[in-house]
Amino acid sequence: MTYEPREIERKWQDRWEDGGRYHADPPTAAGDDEDATFVTVPYPYPSGGMHIGHARTYTVPDVYARYRRLQGDKVLFPIAWHVTGTPIIGAVNRLQKREEEQMSVLRDTYNVPESELDELETPMGFARYFIENHYKRNMKSLGLSVDWRREFTTNDERYSKFIEWQYETLRDNGRLEKGLHPVKYCTDEENPVTTHDILEGEEAEFQEYTLVKFEAGDTVVPMATLRPETVRGVTNAYIDPDAHYVEANVDGERWLVSDQAAEKLVLQQRDVEILDRFTGDALVGERVTNPVTGEDVLVLPAAFVDADNATGVVMSVPAHSPDDWVALQEAKADDERMRKYGIDPAEVDAIEPKAILDIDAYDDPFPARAAVEEYGIESSDDHALEDATQEVYNREFHSGELKDVYGEYGGQVVEDVREELDEHFQSQGAFDSMYEFSEEVVCRCGGEVEVAKQDTWFLTYNDEGWKELAHDAIADLDAIPENTRDQLDHTVDWLNEWPCIRNYGLGTKLPWDDDFVIEPLSDSTVYMSYYTIAHRLQDVPPAEMDREFFDTLFYGADAVADPDERALALRDEWEYWYPVDYRVSGNDLVSNHLTFYLFHHTDLFEESKWPQGITIMGMGLLEGESMSSSKGHVVLPTEAIEEYGADTVRFFLLNSAEPWQDFDWRGDEVGTTRDQLARFYERAQDVAERAAGLGDREDVDLERIDRWLLSKLQSTIRAATDAMDNFQTRKASQEAFYHFEEHLTWYRKRTDLDREGARWTLREVLLTRLRLLAPIVPFVANELHDELVGRPVGQDDWPEPDPELESERVEVEERLVESLADDVREVVDVTDTDPDQITIYTAAPWKQTVYETVRETGPDVGAVMGSVMQNESLRERGDEVNDLAQDLVADVRERSDEELAALDDVDEADVYEQAAGFLARQFDATVDVVPESETDAERASRAVPFRPAIDLQ
Repeated sequence: MTYEPREIERKWQDRWEDGGRYHADPPTAAGDDEDATFVTVPYPYPSGGMHIGHARTYTVPDVYARYRRLQGDKVLFPIAWHVTGTPIIGAVNRLQKREEEQMSVLRDTYNVPESELDELETPMGFARYFIENHYKRNMKSLGLSVDWRREFTTNDERYSKFIEWQYETLRDNGRLEKGLHPVKYCTDEENPVTTHDILEGEEAEFQEYTLVKFEAGDTVVPMATLRPETVRGVTNAYIDPDAHYVEANVDGERWLVSDQAAEKLVLQQRDVEILDRFTGDALVGERVTNPVTGEDVLVLPAAFVDADNATGVVMSVPAHSPDDWVALQEAKADDERMRKYGIDPAEVDAIEPKAILDIDAYDDPFPARAAVEEYGIESSDDHALEDATQEVYNREFHSGELKDVYGEYGGQVVEDVREELDEHFQSQGAFDSMYEFSEEVVCRCGGEVEVAKQDTWFLTYNDEGWKELAHDAIADLDAIPENTRDQLDHTVDWLNEWPCIRNYGLGTKLPWDDDFVIEPLSDSTVYMSYYTIAHRLQDVPPAEMDREFFDTLFYGADAVADPDERALALRDEWEYWYPVDYRVSGNDLVSNHLTFYLFHHTDLFEESKWPQGITIMGMGLLEGESMSSSKGHVVLPTEAIEEYGADTVRFFLLNSAEPWQDFDWRGDEVGTTRDQLARFYERAQDVAERAAGLGDREDVDLERIDRWLLSKLQSTIRAATDAMDNFQTRKASQEAFYHFEEHLTWYRKRTDLDREGARWTLREVLLTRLRLLAPIVPFVANELHDELVGRPVGQDDWPEPDPELESERVEVEERLVESLADDVREVVDVTDTDPDQITIYTAAPWKQTVYETVRETGPDVGAVMGSVMQNESLRERGDEVNDLAQDLVADVRERSDEELAALDDVDEADVYEQAAGFLARQFDATVDVVPESETDAERASRAVPFRPAIDLQ
């Protein structure tokens, strides 16, 4: 029968949905001791369609959920929809404006019909379209074993009550404070934003710049630096002569900064009054005074100055910055440009670098010059300049010692005194500060994002006691892969206060101040607990879901004076499912969501309810390049499933890389995967037909080759089980499918497939492999299992290794046959012959005696020879015995103890004699097995125990 994947998949999709196959409920029968497994994945944010990377993210936990069911567990795998925040609002706004890029994404990438665009012009209309037409449709097509009764959206009224309880509890536990705090601020929306709202610069960090307050008369010209210790090495300054600057009153002082800097200072709660506007050439050629040294330095024109970065005026330290070294040399060489701005080139030529620290890494007193020469840099356009600059900065920070001119800081390493030195000069009024991003940040609405200081509520992730609890949770976590633990610990260490509110957007209002909405990363930390009871809350009016209701639900009857009986009934289900066994999530969420998830669990729940495991997911590529919805460089699961089938999509995604590794979707390889599944299906059909009418195992006569395949099957079960326990979905699929196909290829060569024993063996193997593959390719596995035995793969159907079918001896014997066949083939190839007669010579008894001595004595040639020489007949053979002993010692060292023990029971000649027919078919020749002791043939003397000699004629 031809493999028609979509026909099979739709059949089973309907069957599972109609029967509520994946509805997860606690046991009801007394004595039911099924274990609970709770696996979750971050709920999707439907601000756009689902692509193939999302399909992998949701399929990996599904595989684990299916596996645990087959192990006999009750398994909860729920999903919901995250709609809070502003990304959906931004998407709707761009749609309403009919922005070209947004329209292209909707029409061309996600195939939204023109007739349905109007339905997307409200936030929930937009979200619901992508939930129903993309995410939910594809999840069902992929066969995700989700309990759909528990789905919700994060702006549901009942869910908001749950979030209110969470934040009231966090506040009362001292985890929330109010105050000025730097935030990411969208200048278009005039609203704080977080990672989920950002289109570009998601990884950008706040950088607190030191502003060195140079002076031009009564005006302060602040220049930003991340290296305040270099202030004594400043030789000149740079400004963009064509950029726009202002003179402004900033907190009572007259400052000269770029136009953009003035706006940023306003956002950072500085009192700014613009007094005058002009271009940068007004300062070119002027001198400004260093507030620490009192020296005047010349301001030079420079197109490389970015007026949108910090204050837009840059101080130059050429001795310790390769960038500045090269810039100064280019300025000295450009007399014409200097004269254009009224600067005497002689003044520029007189500028000399100033060394302010000592560092052993460079012989040159000017590290910047040494680095420029080492990297062979000749101009400011050289890409190596960035590497050279970073190298100098790192070396100076960790091992550079300040010179004595720094007084009490002289002789100290920069790393040890930078902060103290900065604070010292700030206290003297020579320094100030401002925030800037490490890279450009753009909001999903298209607006620029700047650092702003706002009076806001924030989560106190900087609290040392709370950090310690988070570290405790990480220590007990099953982290997959293991290095995830270090990433989480690192995040906990550097994480500071986190603003948890915004001015507008979808979501839950802050319970005690409804002018604010709780931001999306902050309202999605413990919603896994809500899954456990979401489907049973419909009978509870939202107004009655108050603080006491949730305290009763999560803390028990003793937590409140008058416990709600409904909450107590719900508590039983929450306690059955909790804690979460595994959270499967993207690596990019380690630095925010996953760490917040751990923080909040440690505060809100007792230790027994803390998360048990986290599995990290890698990223996805498409034909070797990053996926991009805006560029249309994505694959939609809907299209992939229709073209290849859901099982093929699942199999490729799971088999191309382990979950924590990046994968690359390549169309030709996906097509190959479909062909492989089709061959598997068609061969399975053949096995099913041949197996019709077969009896039970005890009624079947099995040959050695049958027992070999069944033994390999048991090791495959062990390997696949171990892989599934550790979320190694690639290894599991490789073991159960590809690696075992290699065994089957050999088996088909070795035996008569029409034998009853062979037909029974292939049927047994197929049934077991179908159960191993059911979590990975559930549609085809269940279809074939149903055809074979009249029922799908069910609960408690994960195979266990059968010790009676395991035989190291049989496997060793077959390896001998395989090795012999390879050796014959090699001889045929080397000699370029087509033999009519193949003679296999087995080693003489005296050689077997030497081998047995090696086994008894151990792989020590001296000890072996001492023992062998006690045998007179062997002693007479002299060097011949010595050479053989050395060969056998090397051979024994290469074999495992299990293999050697099995070889002790092997009749080598019998193995080859039984394989003679196979070898004869393989090489179309007559095959004889002859003991060395029964022939005078010279080649026979080359035989070694378990390495026979071969003669071709």
